[in-house]
Amino acid sequence: MIKNIALASMVLFTMAQAKDYGTVNGESITDTDISITMAQSGMEYESLDDTMKKRVLDMVVERKLLTQAAEKSGIEKSEAYTSQLKSLKRDLALDIWMKKEMKALEDALSKETLEKFYKDNEAKFKIAKKLQARHILIMADEKMSKEEQAKAKEKAEALIKELDTAKDKKAKFIELAKSKSEGPSGKSGGDLGWFELGRMVPEFSAAADKLKVGEYTKTPVQTQFGFHLIMLDGKKEASVKAFDVVEEEIKSQLSGEAFAGKMKEKTDALKKSAKIELK
Repeated sequence: MIKNIALASMVLFTMAQAKDYGTVNGESITDTDISITMAQSGMEYESLDDTMKKRVLDMVVERKLLTQAAEKSGIEKSEAYTSQLKSLKRDLALDIWMKKEMKALEDALSKETLEKFYKDNEAKFKIAKKLQARHILIMADEKMSKEEQAKAKEKAEALIKELDTAKDKKAKFIELAKSKSEGPSGKSGGDLGWFELGRMVPEFSAAADKLKVGEYTKTPVQTQFGFHLIMLDGKKEASVKAFDVVEEEIKSQLSGEAFAGKMKEKTDALKKSAKIELK
């Protein structure tokens, strides 16, 4: 049923803009016909090559021929046709009316109302701090003996000493990550990309957040996975999305809430005066 409503709406609103692609028994092939045929593909007709355009037009021609045959068959006089047409008209009327009501509520929202909601709900529009980092992992866990864990830490400390003596710290870090890291990111130079501060385990996040861009940890950072050497490639401080970025989002939320409330009031009122018999 929803598909039928969408189809009818498409026909009504695009008919005036129809472009002629040819005719089938004197009936024009229009933009509307093309749109209906391509609706499921998610592609634009003009983006297709000539071969695909011909296929689409062939599909439109076939549909029109079948539609014309259906109309000539007298199907429009059948009870099934009349019933479905009536149902479609009722659903379309509801669809257009509800859109009109929603639009009225959106238009009634003032800039001041939207700005006040933005200020009162600033926390909803916060962007968390993000870090861009890479790391070298020397694995060690609680199942290992103290001696094995100590050796893992010494291995990590040795890598830090190599970094300390390198002229190009980042290039060296990447080289060591590829050759020495025991974590899955090692093959990409330890690159972890951008991540929200709280996404990593606490020990890792805290150590990375203390670094300045271009710096690396001077002592191994121990987590449940082992010992990490961390280099910070970038940092974006926590911020709040600008009002103009979220204005439409706020409008949609407020009008949606108002619409739901209005429809509830409307249906409650209609129920009081309606004769409803359920079985």
